[in-house]
Amino acid sequence: MKKQQRLSIIEFAKKFSTDKKCREYLFQKKWKNGFVCPKCGSFHYCELSNGLYQCNDCHHQTSVTAGTILHRTHVPLTKWFLAFYFVTQDKRGVSAVQLSKTLDVTYKTAWYMIKRIRCAMKQRDINCMLLGTIEFDDTYIGGPTVGKKRGIGTEKSKVFVAVSIDKKGRPKYLKMQTTDNIQQRSVRKFAQANIQAEATIISDVYRSYIPALKDYKHEHGVYNPDAGMLHWLHTMIGNAKVFILGTYHGLPKKNLQEYLDEFCYRFNRRHFPNLCDRLTNAIALSSFAD
Repeated sequence: MKKQQRLSIIEFAKKFSTDKKCREYLFQKKWKNGFVCPKCGSFHYCELSNGLYQCNDCHHQTSVTAGTILHRTHVPLTKWFLAFYFVTQDKRGVSAVQLSKTLDVTYKTAWYMIKRIRCAMKQRDINCMLLGTIEFDDTYIGGPTVGKKRGIGTEKSKVFVAVSIDKKGRPKYLKMQTTDNIQQRSVRKFAQANIQAEATIISDVYRSYIPALKDYKHEHGVYNPDAGMLHWLHTMIGNAKVFILGTYHGLPKKNLQEYLDEFCYRFNRRHFPNLCDRLTNAIALSSFAD
């Protein structure tokens, strides 16, 4: 299959120059096999002049954004699509400050948009379970919070990290999750939610790991970086810190999971040539939760 080519910003802006063009694109993503009425399941519909789609059988009206993270948005779809473009074109991501200037919207609106985008990213990965050989550990991630001095205002959060390794010894998929503690119960809960029971977990000998992971095939030993132990996992941790603290200089502790969701989403789709198209698909299939 021929790879999709990335569009330049000029080509992208032309392709999605009107809200109608954006709606048509989302329509194809949301209803790949044709329109389905969310109320009665009918395939028969008509498009209204206000951009809504009306079922010919039960007359229920809906839109391509209904029930998604774009639900009831007041931001034009053309600006949303440009946000998708800029979020995905730079591997370092884009901050709300940058996006507000680029789209000529307020900081509050830009922050709202990025927050919704990260929500869609999280939803696409949340049910994906790691399998095979898994490197597992915990780390601390944090930095100076907004308006506080470095050092005195530093907030660090505990984070579980798990990365699956393929047969050639390369990283495949990544999971990162903030946690209040690294006690047995928390370790077990993370593993059960993110790692398949048949997986082999490799970790160090931290005291809570061994009993918490007793239901898995668990290989553990004293951490020795010179022997290449947990090499890819610690590489991912380093990259995540650069991504988060480099692009998003002010890091409120309460928002860390959102940044981790974005980093993992990007990493898990690093081999796809058109990340913007993948994100648009995630948006169209997302579920709204206020």
